[in-house]
Amino acid sequence: MGFLAAIARVNAAHPWSHNDAYSGFVLRHARAVRRRGGDTAADVGCGTGNLLSALSEILPTAIGIEPDPDAAAAAARRFPGDAVRIENRTFGSEPLGAYDLITFVASLHHMPLRAALQDARTALRPGGRLVIVGVARETSKDALRSGASLLLNPLVGLVRHPKRATRPPAHMQAPIAHPDQSFDEIRAIAREELPGIRMRRRLFWRFTASWEASG
Repeated sequence: MGFLAAIARVNAAHPWSHNDAYSGFVLRHARAVRRRGGDTAADVGCGTGNLLSALSEILPTAIGIEPDPDAAAAAARRFPGDAVRIENRTFGSEPLGAYDLITFVASLHHMPLRAALQDARTALRPGGRLVIVGVARETSKDALRSGASLLLNPLVGLVRHPKRATRPPAHMQAPIAHPDQSFDEIRAIAREELPGIRMRRRLFWRFTASWEASG
């Protein structure tokens, strides 16, 4: 068995969501928003609601926007009360100043980038924050991080989920899309639409970004 095949077998037996590695990053921003008096979060592409559950413990109102009907239905079953609302739709044409926090976690590359950032900008209230955990097309600049991620991924899977899995967990079964823009291309557009945005390449084939609306 080749080295890459062996890694793939371990990854399949011990799957974990790379987005989970950055949940702390997202929640730190959520707490900062709450300290400033913010009360409404929108998680765009919420899936079955793992992050949304954590956001609902920080902000009084949490809205999950999910275009996939199966994932949206699963999230709706998970949150039967009024504090969390699931909307089965695509993101766009949001009300002006509707949210104090908007999160895109592995969802931004499913949408037209510039339009999504413009919609997020107008939907944020003054002092609100946009937080992104994104996926970009790999280039030679990503080779070192990609190699490190390849080696670390099975180790993290074994630690997080030592019991062998027969299939990926429900929150990892949503439709996927492959990114067609590199980190540099995404950053260039983001800087045009959101001056002052902070962006970093990260491990596990992700980048992070945050931006605060003036106010």
